[in-house]
Amino acid sequence: MSGRTVAVISTAAAMAPIMPIATPTIITPASADALGSGITVLTITPGARPGTAARGRGAQNGEMADTEDPHLWLEDVTGDDALAWVRAHNEPTLAELGGERFEQMRADALEVLDTDTRIPYVRRRGEHLYNFWRDANNPKGVWRRTTLESYLQEQPEWDVVIDVDALAAADDTNWVWAGAHVIEPDFSRALVSLSRGGSDAAIVREFDMVTRQFVTDGFQLPEAKSQVGWADHDTLLVGTDFGDGSLTDSGYPRQVRRWRRGQPLAEAELVFSGSSDDVVVAASVDRTEGFERTLIARALDFFNEEVYELRDGELIRIDTPTDASISLHREWLLIELRTDWQRGGGLYRAGSLLAAPYDEFLAGTAELTTVFEPDAHTCLHHYAWTRDHLVVVTLADVASRVEIYTPGSWRSEPVRGLPENTNTVIVAADEHGDEIFLDSSGFDTASRLLHGTAGAELREIKRAPSFFDAADLEVTQHFATSADGTSVPYFVVGHRHSQGPGPTLLGGYGGFEVARTPSYDGVLGRLWLSRGGTYVLANIRGGGEYGPTWHTQAMREGRHLVAEDFAAVAKDLVARGITTVEQLGAQGGSNGGLLMGIMLTQYPDLFGALVCSVPLLDMRRFHLLLAGASWVAEYGNPDDPDDWAFISKYSPYQNISAHHRYPPVLITTSTRDDRVHPGHARKMTAALEAAGHPVLYYENIEGGHAGAADNPQTAFRAALIYEFLLRILDGS
Repeated sequence: MSGRTVAVISTAAAMAPIMPIATPTIITPASADALGSGITVLTITPGARPGTAARGRGAQNGEMADTEDPHLWLEDVTGDDALAWVRAHNEPTLAELGGERFEQMRADALEVLDTDTRIPYVRRRGEHLYNFWRDANNPKGVWRRTTLESYLQEQPEWDVVIDVDALAAADDTNWVWAGAHVIEPDFSRALVSLSRGGSDAAIVREFDMVTRQFVTDGFQLPEAKSQVGWADHDTLLVGTDFGDGSLTDSGYPRQVRRWRRGQPLAEAELVFSGSSDDVVVAASVDRTEGFERTLIARALDFFNEEVYELRDGELIRIDTPTDASISLHREWLLIELRTDWQRGGGLYRAGSLLAAPYDEFLAGTAELTTVFEPDAHTCLHHYAWTRDHLVVVTLADVASRVEIYTPGSWRSEPVRGLPENTNTVIVAADEHGDEIFLDSSGFDTASRLLHGTAGAELREIKRAPSFFDAADLEVTQHFATSADGTSVPYFVVGHRHSQGPGPTLLGGYGGFEVARTPSYDGVLGRLWLSRGGTYVLANIRGGGEYGPTWHTQAMREGRHLVAEDFAAVAKDLVARGITTVEQLGAQGGSNGGLLMGIMLTQYPDLFGALVCSVPLLDMRRFHLLLAGASWVAEYGNPDDPDDWAFISKYSPYQNISAHHRYPPVLITTSTRDDRVHPGHARKMTAALEAAGHPVLYYENIEGGHAGAADNPQTAFRAALIYEFLLRILDGS
């Protein structure tokens, strides 16, 4: 989340291809505007291609040893037989979990998601603050704006720029907002992205910000996973599906082309082309006066990239380590290291943030300054530029700290007054001024929005409502000891006056250096905590809670550490008397869904129930399905016998056993998920049934990788999950 649109960070980090799917949360500063946090980055929307229907290859080490995958037909996403199978599984799940409490929980969740008292998170564009908003009257949402003066009032006056509900009705299409890229510095035109049903693939239309109309005969792109940005008012830099050879094996754009107004897309000038086995190629343009730059990033794999400046037709390599993330702001270059870097006579540690004058760095004369260096307890979480300051959020044993740095001297001062065990994020930072918005919340403390000038004292300007009674709740942090002796932190949100062990829900992710932090979740509070449940967040390896090394040691052949950490937390919860095995449930989505599949097949005796959402499960074929090829750097390549030797040991689909007792599991996915193929969830369900294990399945036909396309669908999914957990773990 570091950097800004014109500052290339790691394209892999910006893609966030397998985001953690946790309990639906009410606090989402990231949805402030254009699906961005206000700290915009070079957005490489995860790409996808149609699922490859290659022959299934049986596991070499798992119990499913057939050379032919008997459930391969379920990878046909919209095939008649496959959808008939989906309907045949959805109906009994709804019949089983439906009822009065389910309906009440759905209503409670929707009330939280739709309430008008939520904080409307914003980002600045010129004189206006922009926000994207969904509620009961606008289920698809409105893109709107206001002034700071109005925003500071309890009830701001909003000016609606685009009404997605009205647009969907006019087009007779289930549009889901996918963001808007507005040209700077005059903000006169926007490239608006809309997806059908919430998929990653989207159309792009040019929008006139003055007339509030889509531009007739303006720039338009058909449905694809496009990357597009303004070079000038009449020129775009575009990566999209131009036809044969224009996409990488991962399904992302391989080419960048210069597309001039009035020119057929097919005739757009080729600027740069990567290799088919790259992950993605993308471009961005810095239009800041005096610092105009065009940057091109070529992602070699998910964690390595080459970044170039295109200057007078020549590509100039920014010669930083390929696994580092970089950010350009005015005269400054920032380098965030994932591994140790030996440069000149100095050794710079993984997780450090370095700074240098950009032109001097290109000339080879720059001296690097260490802005931040991690220690055993503290790591860099994210950062954002204002015009004259750098706002940096770090994690100290997973709790947030915020500091303001002055470029040049690189002296810092802390932002004071943030409570302990909280999650603070930069909602917005104005790169043309020094205005910042910070959001701070905790498990039992609703969000408060702080506003002010970087380097000056911030003040609270908005506070989210409390959606559940937290008076009886207490938050504690504990550490479990993993199998290799590593101390693994976890948070417990429990009840002060509880007597003995009780129903407990354990969440975790463990991948792609994504840090899971303590934050407020109104839906979780209402549907689980208020009914006496305990919630636990495990900060396991594979994530970014302690910086890049917390992640890199759990990649590829180290993947077993993720499961061992999670299992250690589960055991520690029982040992402390917080819960029992029968009362312990766990939930994870996407990469966390893979974790749930591993818990099911390798650690079934630790849990009473599992919820597995939009998961990866067939690790023999993940790289052949949709965007899976881009994740080989994280998991390994199943086609390489050496890699398959360690992947096969944990791949859930290949390790289902008919001879072990498995806890009940609810598997959910989305037909419209064009990031993680729904075939993973479908095939796992079919294989579990064939082995005689208890499994419930539900597939939403919309929703994309989030599993839901709007608030009603999110509320429905939440009610389904918590009804399942309450019935099994609480016996109610």
